[in-house]
Amino acid sequence: MKNDIRKWFGELLGQMKDEKLREQVVDCWALCAQKGGWKSGEEVLQMPFTLLAPTHGVNLVEHTIAVTKGALGLYEAMRSTYKNFPFEVNTDWLIAGGILHDVGKLMETEKKPDGTFKKSYAGSLARHPISGGVAAAEVGIIPEIQNMIFCHAKEGEGAPQRIETVFIHQADFATFNPCVMKDKGLLIEKK
Repeated sequence: MKNDIRKWFGELLGQMKDEKLREQVVDCWALCAQKGGWKSGEEVLQMPFTLLAPTHGVNLVEHTIAVTKGALGLYEAMRSTYKNFPFEVNTDWLIAGGILHDVGKLMETEKKPDGTFKKSYAGSLARHPISGGVAAAEVGIIPEIQNMIFCHAKEGEGAPQRIETVFIHQADFATFNPCVMKDKGLLIEKK
């Protein structure tokens, strides 16, 4: 599974300077896949990125890459535009947090015998920001990146957050909300 993970996220992992953190990210994905009972990378690639709305064919890995690139894009847009960029951003942490933000979904979701997906028993006990953050701690990922996982969704509302967490949250919902809106007939599309 680790070779699949390195292949999927290779472009992003290659941008990270911190080799130890890079391996911890891979280890965290592998741990969550193992705990979730995923037997192969091909099986993981079939998993939709959410069970809350139709995903229009977007899987968890594609979503994770898009969110991470989106978070980096938000950072770059602000950094390159603001005369006095007022925040300290660690891009290794931003990439790690982006790749790990939904890693808990590997434990929150399971494949049914008919090939569809449902919430797992573990997922009914703890949502993916919690299970993913705990798994990150298990592999030694620092608390600042755990914050990005714990707080990227509703669990983070009102909680102290890193600036990287804010970027990940915004990129996550920018990729999620259009699916929900399309499903509800609220997304205006050219006819």
